[in-house]
Amino acid sequence: MSRSARALAAVTALLVLELAAWAFLRYRPATAALLLVLGACPWLLLLPRLARGDRRSTLWAILLTSPYLAYGLMEMLANPGARLLAAGQVLLAFALFVVAIAHLRLSRPTD
Repeated sequence: MSRSARALAAVTALLVLELAAWAFLRYRPATAALLLVLGACPWLLLLPRLARGDRRSTLWAILLTSPYLAYGLMEMLANPGARLLAAGQVLLAFALFVVAIAHLRLSRPTD
């Protein structure tokens, strides 16, 4: 496993943990469980393939970051009580985007 694949898997795991923290700190347990299932399932399905360094999964991860980034920005601007958690989500989503792009550039197949 390359260093960039490990970094990608680590940032993805941090994003999933941040989603879990947000869900259980802000909502009732039943709502939090539903949000966690809907929000974390795509990442948990991609995580093993991201850890192996699969380029196609990395492309899907880049596509998946945009809704989390948009939701975090919306909450950061509209909900003063959730600004700290939203800022964490925005930071992690952006970091995941940057690490995924770096991984794609570093793992480019040679001709």
